[in-house]
Amino acid sequence: MKKLFITLFLLCGGLLGQAQSNKLTFTEYDLDNGLHVILHQDKSTPIVAVSVMYHVGSKNEQPDRTGFAHFFEHLMFSGTENIAPGQFANLVQQAGGEHNANTTQDRTFYYEVLPSNQLALGLWLEAERMRSAKIDKAAIDIQRGVVKEEKKQRIDNQPYGTIQEKAFANAFTAHPYRWVPIGSDQYIDQATLEEFIDFYKTYYVPNNAVLSISGDIDINQTRQLIQKYFGPITRGTRQINRPNVQEPQQTAEKREIVFDEVQLPAVVQAYHIPKQNSPDAYALSMLTALLTGGESARLTKALVDQQQIAAYVGAIPMQLEDPGLFLMFAVANLGKEPEALEQAVDAEIERVKKEPLTEREFQKLRNQVETGLVQQYTTNLGVAEQLANFYMFYNDTNLVNTELQKYLNVKKEDITRVANQYLTKENRVVLHYLPRANQR
Repeated sequence: MKKLFITLFLLCGGLLGQAQSNKLTFTEYDLDNGLHVILHQDKSTPIVAVSVMYHVGSKNEQPDRTGFAHFFEHLMFSGTENIAPGQFANLVQQAGGEHNANTTQDRTFYYEVLPSNQLALGLWLEAERMRSAKIDKAAIDIQRGVVKEEKKQRIDNQPYGTIQEKAFANAFTAHPYRWVPIGSDQYIDQATLEEFIDFYKTYYVPNNAVLSISGDIDINQTRQLIQKYFGPITRGTRQINRPNVQEPQQTAEKREIVFDEVQLPAVVQAYHIPKQNSPDAYALSMLTALLTGGESARLTKALVDQQQIAAYVGAIPMQLEDPGLFLMFAVANLGKEPEALEQAVDAEIERVKKEPLTEREFQKLRNQVETGLVQQYTTNLGVAEQLANFYMFYNDTNLVNTELQKYLNVKKEDITRVANQYLTKENRVVLHYLPRANQR
């Protein structure tokens, strides 16, 4: 076992040394229509990832039309002026590739991963999506059914599936983060064809997007293809809704009991944290690893292994373009009450605040962060997405080469400080999930 650990440590060290010494090179520029382009050449495999990130998510929606951004994620596969309904997927699959999309509060991301000799296909597909997506009553009616079914499967009928929805609804009162990307069936049903067309013409424009490509490409040839397919697309002229609402500081704990189709009670805690480009974001990420990053993490070791009061614990800092939430989730063991579980979680949080990290703990956190960053860049898709993300939300594409140092600059005292600063009772929402059978 000791020999295996040393081998893994040396392997990670070798990867990290390579990641630090070999900077990731990229080319970036703007087309005349405002489309920002980022190109990364990687000749290691004959694969290319073509991606487009649009700066539109659920926070850009109106309160009476939530779910638009996520709905468009589906609608944008319904065909275009030159692509028949259902053919988008066929074209990618016949070329030996894969494709998908996802939506967050802040952006919508589309991609194709293809053999590199199919680069032109990927560019054409994304240019078609941007230029002439098919938005008509038939396509909208089909996707209404698809989105409703997805919500049933992923949220409504999933144990603990409403955690994010409930946490954000309680934590935010003014900011549009108070609703989540899945949105409301009611509002999608009420929306008119004209509203869908207006959303498309407002947000799905080149000057609201980043085209990021990573893989086996020739930079000059790729630039020519991009100009051919994307250059003629007209720049958007409509005003884009960029919410500047500042959420009032929460001054008292908020609590809700949620009865759900679950077998075991659960405790959720959601704390307000600063936006993703805050200097504290790096310390908060390391705090997450300290609490639940592996079997020896503090919450896991204390609640699952030692006290056996929890069957599972997890944490995630939902760092967003605007201030987000630090979510912690604990499922009680059979026969354990949520009140006792909450007390156990709180006790470990207080221990983090008061007891300094050991040098061994701190070094482990640094190793975990470094390994995680290396893993993010093991695929062309991961590289393409991170490049687009760093440009769109940090205005610093080169963060791909400097982010590791920002983590390494975090001190033990910084992790203790952010725990004391943000993980306070007056700054949190607490949800108790209980079996529906307990409801009276």
